[in-house]
Amino acid sequence: MFNKKIFGIISLAAVISLSACANDNNEDEVHENSGKNLEESYDTDHSSMNHSSDGEIPTGLKESTNPTYPADSKAIIQTNHMEGMNGAEATIVGAFDTTVYSVTYTPTIGGEPVTKHKWVIHEELEEAEQETLKSGDQVTLKANHMEGMQGANATIDSATETTVYMVDYISTSGEEVKNHKWVTESELSAIE
Repeated sequence: MFNKKIFGIISLAAVISLSACANDNNEDEVHENSGKNLEESYDTDHSSMNHSSDGEIPTGLKESTNPTYPADSKAIIQTNHMEGMNGAEATIVGAFDTTVYSVTYTPTIGGEPVTKHKWVIHEELEEAEQETLKSGDQVTLKANHMEGMQGANATIDSATETTVYMVDYISTSGEEVKNHKWVTESELSAIE
């Protein structure tokens, strides 16, 4: 009987010890992730994203008549859709009024779903009528920002009417990026 009690106590101590280790590991993960941008925690790997584009403007996209950052002006990028963007100085290539969408889709080439990709504009959707789409709507993408994006079925995560910008910039790692699509007005700040 004495041996059973000792064995039981040792077993219980081992279980408590192991669960404490598991909680420590979980806390480390939470602390490591707490410093990350919320956007980064939702987004998946954007290494296959086309940083530069040909600069082609989608059919039907209208230039903004009074943008905060007109063509050829400079601004600071305040987002990190991909590594090296945040804090880079941008030259505005064009400003356009449209609806931007964050979308989740599975690439046509297979692989894990891309979640909350920012941004696809209204004119880059197959089924785009004049009406703004809403969260949960299903669409087919015409955009080709990432490998396997064009032709993929997607779900709208969010929609915002705003001015979007095509920008040139040099990433913080020194990569020259031309005609990057898209940065929203709220993701830019004036150079002081």
